[in-house]
Amino acid sequence: MDGRLRPTDLAPGDANVAAGDWSAVSVSSVRSPADLDFAPAFERLWSEFGVRGEMERREVIAARLAWDPARPVEGAALLYELLVLRRGDQVVAMRDHTAVARRPERGASPPVVVHLSHALVEPSNRGSGLAGWLRALPLETARRCALAAGCAGSPIVLVAEMEHPDPADPARMIRLRSYERAGFRKIDPAAAPYRQPDFRPPEALAGTTPVPVPLSLVVRRVGAESEDAMPAAEVVAVVQAIYAVYRVHVAPSALEPVRAAAAEWTARDASFRLVPPTA
Repeated sequence: MDGRLRPTDLAPGDANVAAGDWSAVSVSSVRSPADLDFAPAFERLWSEFGVRGEMERREVIAARLAWDPARPVEGAALLYELLVLRRGDQVVAMRDHTAVARRPERGASPPVVVHLSHALVEPSNRGSGLAGWLRALPLETARRCALAAGCAGSPIVLVAEMEHPDPADPARMIRLRSYERAGFRKIDPAAAPYRQPDFRPPEALAGTTPVPVPLSLVVRRVGAESEDAMPAAEVVAVVQAIYAVYRVHVAPSALEPVRAAAAEWTARDASFRLVPPTA
């Protein structure tokens, strides 16, 4: 079994996945746009997510591969990974995500936040348990980012921006139930009206009003999965981390309004209720 497939990193609800036979599964990390895996992996993800407006442009993804967590951007150490999983010679799954770490301030130790972007298990391998590994692999990215940023040992929070439940959309409900069974929780959207910024490039936004997308924040607080509330400081860290990822390619006219709104609602409460993703 590939050394990156660590059973101890599996979410509580995915723990049974470790019992399977994963001896033939390997994990490859795309290092640059010149990597032979880059083009096919991007095109496969784009065919699934880009056509729905849920993925950044090719040049944005290529630029993220150059991020160096030892060289923070406005105080945020960024480490992007695009992973390709194979069973033997066959590509069976892929995912991308970004770890964001900040050095402790005034004694406080902010969590390393991993923004979970896209995860795809090929149809012939769905239901095999690979999705559980895709949810676990970002922990290693978080540890590497923290080490490079000088804050090794910091707590880890995984976060996925997900659509709100809609019983009329079966595919959406399947995704939400999958994360719920794994042990992820949702920051109560009634108190956390999170918005994803408008991804359109500056030239497309010129003369128009940006249209942010309302989404929910589905999190795994590693080691604290059973808790029903999340301190406001952690919620702030999560939101700031996501916007730190986006600030590199999102037009300021689209990003600043949602950042300002988030600063207001994250300051209203000392903690935020965590609810099931399907609630």
